[in-house]
Amino acid sequence: MSTAGKVIKCKAAVAWEIKKPLVIEQIEVAPPKAHEVRIKILATGICRSDDHVISGAFTVPLPMVLGHEAAGVVESVGEGVTCVKPGDHVIPLFNPQCGNCSSCRNTRGNLCTQNDLSEPRGLMPDGTCRFTCKGKSLHHFISTSSFTEYTVVHENAVVKIDAAAPLEKVCLIGCGFSTGYGAAVQTAKVERGSTCAVFGLGGVGLSAVMGCKAAGASRIIGVDINKSKFPKALEVGATECVNPLDYKKPISEVLFDLTGGQGVDYSFEVVGRTDTMTAALASCHENYGISVIVGVPPSASEISFNPMLLFTGRTWKGSVFGGWKSKNSVPKLVSDYMGKKFVLDPLITHTLPFEKINDGFELLRTGKSIRTVLTF
Repeated sequence: MSTAGKVIKCKAAVAWEIKKPLVIEQIEVAPPKAHEVRIKILATGICRSDDHVISGAFTVPLPMVLGHEAAGVVESVGEGVTCVKPGDHVIPLFNPQCGNCSSCRNTRGNLCTQNDLSEPRGLMPDGTCRFTCKGKSLHHFISTSSFTEYTVVHENAVVKIDAAAPLEKVCLIGCGFSTGYGAAVQTAKVERGSTCAVFGLGGVGLSAVMGCKAAGASRIIGVDINKSKFPKALEVGATECVNPLDYKKPISEVLFDLTGGQGVDYSFEVVGRTDTMTAALASCHENYGISVIVGVPPSASEISFNPMLLFTGRTWKGSVFGGWKSKNSVPKLVSDYMGKKFVLDPLITHTLPFEKINDGFELLRTGKSIRTVLTF
């Protein structure tokens, strides 16, 4: 029996308050309005950004349905939607692409003004919600909300992909892989023969390592305080790994020592801490080094640093979703995966049923997982 046009009751993991486990609840998901799409989520990854909300580091309105790295099938579409149809395999996009704003039109930009990242409202573009639970509205998370069996997104925040692609793998292209890989090949534009350092060897950091390798970097130094991450980093392309806790001097000085006093050509901060952001910048060649901030910074944080770090010529850049224009790039990245231009399996260490979502977060927090994928 068709569910189009009807409210769907389904399971979702609800964040009612910070510093508390998510609660599996029955929620109601309203039908899509004009220019909206309702998606049956089939696989979703657990990303550090979701945990930043739970910890309180990333401030958003609660209660909320989190999750933003997913893949699924279109259940129904609202009036005027032409980009997808029921039955299409899709990836929701936490960084939309409207095609009309200045960032979408500019070849150098990718942060669509329809994003809900900069100042999260937790609402659909029309200012309302599509989720309710126990008579209370639930907020949406950065244009997606994938910790639910069904979600509703704006048509600018979804794209059709190859129906043959395994959804439990390519869901990572919705965030983690694309963010790290793109930071190297798209934002930094790493050059062949260069030296790179990647701070943070989680799923996004390892994807940055893979991007540096794909770009032809001759030396890729992984930096992490968790040595258990080193074998995986070496497997996907790092040439060596260092633990800052093994040294008495700042890690930036360690990296200068390792590079003959030159510093690295490119560094990537994939942790989301202000101290590692400045350390990554200081690790670069003082004149032409490029450092890219990839990790999401805590909401209330500020950075203080010596301006000489930039005056001498270093470049400091930020990278949202790897610099990719989402609608244009995600289908191509999925095709590249199907064409074996890169692999995703090494990033997925755990696959769990959706009901075990809190176990997945615990694996992340204790450093026992790279990416946990939840299946429905």
